Amino acid sequence: MRAKDSGVVCGLEVVKRVFNLAAPGSKVKALVKDGSRIGKGAVLMKVEGPASILTAERTALNFLQHMSGVATRAALFSSVIKNGRTRIYDTRKTLPGLRAVEKYASACGGAVNHRMGLYDMAMIKDNHVALAGGSPAKLAGRIAAMRKAKPGLKIEIEAQSLAQVKAFLPLGADVLMLDNMDFAVMKKAIALIRAHKGKKPETEISGGVDLAKAARYSRLGADRISVGSITSGAKPLDISFEVKTK
Repeated sequence: MRAKDSGVVCGLEVVKRVFNLAAPGSKVKALVKDGSRIGKGAVLMKVEGPASILTAERTALNFLQHMSGVATRAALFSSVIKNGRTRIYDTRKTLPGLRAVEKYASACGGAVNHRMGLYDMAMIKDNHVALAGGSPAKLAGRIAAMRKAKPGLKIEIEAQSLAQVKAFLPLGADVLMLDNMDFAVMKKAIALIRAHKGKKPETEISGGVDLAKAARYSRLGADRISVGSITSGAKPLDISFEVKTK
């Protein structure tokens, strides 16, 4: 297996498993490690076995190309962050059935995994706020109930305006998301959060973040910038499988 483009490789153990299942008796040797930066022409893996290795070829390449594409995109976004505080986070915008491998690939590229599902972190989004009538008192009750039911579970709340940031700050969430705000408003919101006398939540910037925005937003010094396109917009890394007979 040879890279036809440069990037970050990921998915080698998944590829080994594919060959073990679809081409029993084949011998698979990885020549690089997941998370390695590779150049065009790099040989990533060698496979020896009978003609049945072609049964596994396409599935193996699909995993390797896709996971390497995700890792490469995560590395690209991480590379534009120029301060020691802000980290790039992925999201739950993953392909059905592939969340585990996509999240793994994202981490290989240098991003941080956000929650895996609805069980390992609670997020109060705009629709939840709407269902609560936008009432901070009702949201405070929901948060208290979650704290009691799931002690230690992190809770995040989404704010879409400076007014909501002011209203949600006293609720004691662990993370406060600034969603689809313009730069000037986010700057004021982060200053407001940092000046808060009570519990200071982590700050997360979210909403249509492309590479240029990530670089600009990193100047604000938020704790997190979440980027859905790390997984949903990743282009497969071009990798070929070349067969030679003995």
